[in-house]
Parts: sequence; structure tokens; C-alpha cells
Amino acid sequence: MTIKDLEPKIVWNFFHEITLVPRPSKKEAKIIRYIEEVAAKNRLDLKKDSAGNLLLSKPATKGYETLPTVVLQAHLDMVCEKNSDIDFDFDNDPIQTVVEGEWLHATGTTLGADNGIGIAAALAVLTSDDIAHGPVECLFTVDEETGLTGANALKEGFLTGKILLNLDSEDEGEIFVGCAGGKGTVATFSFLPYPTPTNLRFFRIGVSGLNGGHSGCDIHKGLGNAIKILARFLYQLQKNVTFCLSELQGGNLHNAIPREAYAVIGTTPENVEPIRIMLNHFATDIENELKRVETKVRLTMETVDLPESYIPEYMKNRLIRSLLACPHGVKGMSHDIEGLVETSTNLASVKQVSEGKIIIGTSQRSSVESAKNAIADQVAAVFHLAEAKVEHGEGYPGWAPNPDSNILQMALESYQRLFGKEAKIKAIHAGLECGLFLEKYPKLDMISFGPTLQCVHSPDERIEIKTVDLWWRHLIDILKNIPPK
Repeated sequence: MTIKDLEPKIVWNFFHEITLVPRPSKKEAKIIRYIEEVAAKNRLDLKKDSAGNLLLSKPATKGYETLPTVVLQAHLDMVCEKNSDIDFDFDNDPIQTVVEGEWLHATGTTLGADNGIGIAAALAVLTSDDIAHGPVECLFTVDEETGLTGANALKEGFLTGKILLNLDSEDEGEIFVGCAGGKGTVATFSFLPYPTPTNLRFFRIGVSGLNGGHSGCDIHKGLGNAIKILARFLYQLQKNVTFCLSELQGGNLHNAIPREAYAVIGTTPENVEPIRIMLNHFATDIENELKRVETKVRLTMETVDLPESYIPEYMKNRLIRSLLACPHGVKGMSHDIEGLVETSTNLASVKQVSEGKIIIGTSQRSSVESAKNAIADQVAAVFHLAEAKVEHGEGYPGWAPNPDSNILQMALESYQRLFGKEAKIKAIHAGLECGLFLEKYPKLDMISFGPTLQCVHSPDERIEIKTVDLWWRHLIDILKNIPPK
């Protein structure tokens, strides 16, 4: 069985076509062109703003002209993560999908169901000729994953609908009515590298095999962070063995828990075996600590060629200590919604962008604005103590739940009628664009819902096939039964 055999065919066919179109964040030109071609082929009205956001419009089907306009919303970009042993170019290569039992996933890369399945459902509504609905606007935003650029740039008057259905959630049967706000904190270490001594032997100490995951949806699971694990080992190593540090790399995106990291170190020949023994003991400890959540974690030590330079001792100390001290994970639970993470922080990446510069990326989330700023300040303080240059991003607002939402009540009634059970009302710790939409359109009545996705923002990303049909049925029932104006 392949993706083309799945039901509902109209949704899966669009999703298949979307997987063939490269769409990294900030490089959405190809997917924009694809959407424009769909609009032209189906004679749909299309608007495009200066940021690249698209708005496709379709009039009401006959007999439903009195229904209010509904906005369906999805983002065009995807997180581009792959396993290190996979040769894949996200700028040019199509995603390779695999049906495995009840799930669809990709071969060694992110699948892009976040938020490709939302795009597919919106296009299915726009192009279908057998779905009853009032006037529909479909908003496709750019660069959600790395900066919410599209939502930030949205201008007043671009939309006309007062009801918005965000198609970017990841648990079927759950309707989301709130989300966390977020902020990024970046630390930059600059230094003058030293020429490498020729009497040392160099090794690559690597951490790999971790699950990774979404820094909002998965932060509460206690998953391993490759950078934290590596920093912990290097700190222990410092106390026992003399070594120099030549390179430090790990993680990739601000909203993904890092799966892999490595350091290139140099030491004298007599220290090689003690380091190897220490690493083996440390690996056993890590495997035991994470055995319930990480079953494939690997710590390796491999010989490498002599590098041209190494990081000064004082800077090595600052880097290792600050990475070890930098907070990561859940920092507080909500007092309003049971089980909801209120505040968290993600140590996301370490990138040695040149011989004399290392940039550390982190992201903070909270449903409480003051708590978001407080944890961002805590992260900043750690790196200030290490004398790094620290900068905060502008961040984005949270989305406060509206208990009086009419579209929420209508969606709950629809789900009960269709499936004979109640949908769950939820808030999400991940960021959604909804908070930014409310800044421009304060009268919007919104919910977010979607099929079941797991391990998004990692190469293990997958979508539960049967939930797409349930979600699709729920979506078209909502569109048909929204009360008249």
C-alpha cells in the first residue's frame, strides 16, 4: 500500500503532491508556486501579501450563502531534520513516504505532515465539488517554524472571515483553544583560535540515536538532549584529564530537542585509553537514566585528522560550564489547566559557524508572559556569566482560551454527533500562529484541531492514517453546520 491508496483520497492525493515540493522555512517559493497553480487550475480567487502569505477564496455552495465566512489556516513551511546517515537535500529532493501499518512516515527525514496535512485539507475543501459550506477563505502563511514571519506580517483587512479554523494541531479528538507564547535567546562566543599542537591525537566524541522531538509538544517527556549529555561528559572529563577542544556542534532548529551533538578533542597518547574508559562508564549511566524514553542512544569515540586550530582554554571552560548550567526542560506546570506545561526552555543548538565563533540557540515558551520573560532572563544570565554576547528575539504572544467561543461549542456538538463521544478541550504548550492573528483581528473566534501526529520536528515524525479520515469528517461537518449570520 502507498499513500495514493489511502482514504479520503482527495486529502491524501494533495498531501502526496505536497511531499514532492521542497518547502524549508524561508524557502517557500516552490510551494507558493504550487498553491498558485492549484488556484489557477480551479479558478479560485487569490491574494498574496508582501510576506508571501496566500489567501485563496471560494464562494458558498448553493443553498449555504447565508453562512458566515470561515477561514481555514495552515502554514506552508516544514521543519527539515534528517538522520546523519541519510543523504538528502531539503531544498531539492522530494520526501519519500512509507505506509507502515497504521502510520505514514518518511525515510530518514521529517515527513512534513506538520503542517502539510493542513495544507492538503484546505486545498481539498477549495477544490471539491461535493462538500456543502458557506464562503471559505484559506490562509497559507510562510515561515511559521523559524520565526512566525508570515503571521507577524499579516495586515488588517487581508482576511474578511470572523471564524478561523487552525489546522495545525496534532491529536485527533482534541480541540485546542489556547497556546503558549515563545521567545528565542541566542548566545555568541567569539575568540581567537590557537594553532593545533602536532603532538596530540584528536577524537570525535559523539552523541546520537536520541528521539528528538518538538520543543513544545514533547518537552515534558524527559527525552534526552544531546547537547546537555555531551556537555555533562566534557565537564566530567575536564576534572580528570587534560584535553583541548577544537570543535563543538549539536542540534539544529530552535523548536527541536537536539538529537545529535559532537565535540572534537585533542589529548596526549597516554590519555586516550582513560578517556575511552570514562566514556564507556558514562554511556552506561546515560543508557540507564534514559532507558524508559530513549532506547537507541549512542556515545562514540572516533579518531579524526589533526584540525587546524583549537579553542583557547579559557573559552573551552566557559563553553562547557555554561552549556552544563543552561536550564533545559519543563520549568513550571499550569495552575489553571491540569497536565499542561506552563513554562519551559529548550537548549536547541550549538553551531561553530567559524573557527572563532560559536552560536548557541535556545527557545523559551510559556502561557504566562511574565514567566516567559523570566526564564529567558535566566538563560541569558547563564551566558552573561560566561561573558557571551546575548540577544533575545522579539518573541510571539500566547493565545488565551475563550470559554465563550461559539465555534468551540459548535465543534464540540459536531464531534459528539458524528462519533458519539466528547472531544477534549485542550491548550497546547507549543506555539501556534493564533495569538498573532488575534493581535491583527481581535474579534476572531478560533479553534485549532488536526489528526494525530507523533515525533514532529524529528526524522521519526509520523501521522496516524485513520485519524485523517476522522478529522476530515469533523472539518466538513463543521463547515456545513455553522449557524447562519
